[in-house]
Amino acid sequence: MTTRRANFLTDIIDADLAAGRVVRVATRFPPEPNGYLHVGHAKSICLNFGLARDYEGTCNLRMDDTNPVKEDIDYVHSIQKDVKWLGFDWSGEVRFASDYFEQMYAAAERLIRQGDAYVDHQSVDEIRLNRGDFNRPGVNSPNRDRSVAENLELFQAMRDGGLPDGTCVLRGKIDMAHPNVLMRDPLLYRIRHAHHHRTGDAWCIYPMYDYAHPIEDALEGITHSICTLEFESNRELYDWVLDRLGPWNPRPRQYEFARLGLGYTVMSKRKLLQLVEEKRVHGWDDPRMPTIAGLRRRGVTPEALRDFADLIGVAKNNSLVDIGKLEFCVRQDLEKRAPRAMAVLQPLSLQLTNWPLGQTDLLTIAWKTGEAGTRQVPFGREILIERDDFSDAPPRDWKRLSLGKEVRLFGAYFVRCDEVLRENGEIIGLRGTVDLESRGGESKDGRQPAGTIHWVDATHAVDCEIRLYDRLFTVEQPDADGDFLPHMNPDALQVLQGQMEPAAAELPGGTHVQLMRVGYFFSDPVDSEPGKPVWNRVIGLRDTWAKTPGRTEGRPERKKEQSEAKKDAVPKKARAQWRAEKRAATPELAAAYGRYVALGLDADAADLLTEETEVVAFFDAALRAHPNPGSLSRWFLNDLEGLRKGQPLAEIAFDGATFGHFVALLDGDRLTVPAGKQLLSHLVAKGGDPVALIGELGLGKVDDSDAVVAAVDAVLTSLPAETARFRAGEQRLLGVFIGAVLKQLRGSADAGAVRQTLLDRLNG
Repeated sequence: MTTRRANFLTDIIDADLAAGRVVRVATRFPPEPNGYLHVGHAKSICLNFGLARDYEGTCNLRMDDTNPVKEDIDYVHSIQKDVKWLGFDWSGEVRFASDYFEQMYAAAERLIRQGDAYVDHQSVDEIRLNRGDFNRPGVNSPNRDRSVAENLELFQAMRDGGLPDGTCVLRGKIDMAHPNVLMRDPLLYRIRHAHHHRTGDAWCIYPMYDYAHPIEDALEGITHSICTLEFESNRELYDWVLDRLGPWNPRPRQYEFARLGLGYTVMSKRKLLQLVEEKRVHGWDDPRMPTIAGLRRRGVTPEALRDFADLIGVAKNNSLVDIGKLEFCVRQDLEKRAPRAMAVLQPLSLQLTNWPLGQTDLLTIAWKTGEAGTRQVPFGREILIERDDFSDAPPRDWKRLSLGKEVRLFGAYFVRCDEVLRENGEIIGLRGTVDLESRGGESKDGRQPAGTIHWVDATHAVDCEIRLYDRLFTVEQPDADGDFLPHMNPDALQVLQGQMEPAAAELPGGTHVQLMRVGYFFSDPVDSEPGKPVWNRVIGLRDTWAKTPGRTEGRPERKKEQSEAKKDAVPKKARAQWRAEKRAATPELAAAYGRYVALGLDADAADLLTEETEVVAFFDAALRAHPNPGSLSRWFLNDLEGLRKGQPLAEIAFDGATFGHFVALLDGDRLTVPAGKQLLSHLVAKGGDPVALIGELGLGKVDDSDAVVAAVDAVLTSLPAETARFRAGEQRLLGVFIGAVLKQLRGSADAGAVRQTLLDRLNG
């Protein structure tokens, strides 16, 4: 047995083996072939196949192909490819739910004979209505007491194909007053005249997942059926099916773990399919997608995904995982494997006037400092540097090239800029001189330039397409409010035509490389051609999304200007540097920066608030209405900036003074933070008077303890099963109750007061 990481599932398996309940561990990975697998499935793959490996057991790959309307053989092939690419293999042949259709049908007839199932002719809407809810029991179907003979005859008629879709269904006969709504005579089979990718038109009835899954597990001898947490309520039905159709040896048992919720992504196959079908991405394997195929094409390695799965572990409670953990594993993996090379993404020519005409120096530079392996890098009279590495109005701490300043070219020489070439006011090139005695980046007199920049030789550089990929969404939970599309990151893909050193361009396909000072890249396996490399950025060298004081949470540092005209035709460069230069040229912005710092704002907040004169005017109006710069800056940068989505402040539905009045309501304890976020969202969309809207929208802060108690009692009454489970020891359900109460009170109550009231009621 190999070394493994302990978790609650390994504790269960250890106990089963020790007690003799299980002789050999058998798990399975059972995806539905209705889309490509994503990073959440990668976690499940690593868990199920990893447990089988660690306990020297077996793991089956089984396609849950019980819904022919949504399934496709292409998905089947992609799933197999993904599992193998992640480094796992399954026991025996790939299995399919459709392999067991005959056994499932025979089992359904057995349930009918036992009086445990019946054919129901109610419509889907009638069944849903008559099922009841947490507050009221269900109503028995008028077809519930049909005879066994009639049910068998009707079920055979369903199979024979003469009945249209929706005519009737087969339901389990359990208890229409059961506290678990899923146990109120669940659907077992439905009619669906659709061509199946494996069985063709042999079947026109298909089993429901909750019926099929336990039977598949039992027929395959699965010992530990590991599902994600949303199937916890289904476990009772899982056991009912097996208990009615047993005995089984071994008897499968279902266990649930927390599914992967990952920031800045959506993990719903339905939503990912929407992105593909609406052509918002370039297919399932688009490198922006969180699919395994997309991550693979982008250049993420299977080792990095396995490291990520191990890092986050296996938990019992759902939570949102910081995407930074995945990015950490990707960087750590690529740091070990990627050689360093040079490429210029936005070239600016530097002519070295004292370099001999026609002469090329071949420099020997290591692929990785301190490691074996070198390449030849040509150096000549004209070199290309990044446009962002030159400034003709540098700030005081500028460490790159400027007029009259010297820098080191990595692995090459010291150079100085002597002249700036312009056309219509725009910089089109530079002229300079090289210290011919500084070959290799060291001078004889021991001087050290302030900075080192990368470069390529203009004559020998190779044209290449550079694709800068970034997070697909701009907020951590893009589907929190249901509509995730408005949160798509417009900068998730930028395509540049760069220049690369020749040795890097000749690297074989499938190679990773670190482009110095830019990020980790991977040659695109689909679009790269001999002599025409296409490089996908896997990830940047550092996290540009990290939270910093005064910065919008989750706001990316923009890699491209929103509009050249809007930004006064300033060449593309780092946003912070751009802001500093604009302040230096705009006295109004410089004065506002000094004023905000004097008011007590930190330098980062003052920097962001003085990006545009319209922002300064808006913020000053807010200050006049409510002179609390700290609160105003936090709500502006952390909330209003995200809500307006780049829309000019002059075009949103309220002005700076209204914003000041809004923040004053929060500081005056008239609103809770969640209610404030709702109100601000309404203001951005429709405007209005904040005070009046508090009443109209029902957002006023609830200080009335009786109102909180009433809301708590209503929620506990509506969730009797969860209340009983909490009192039996499931303390994690407290968060569910708190969320339900706050939702009922529209976020207008203090969460601490709600929590205490809940605990008093639950433990009373």
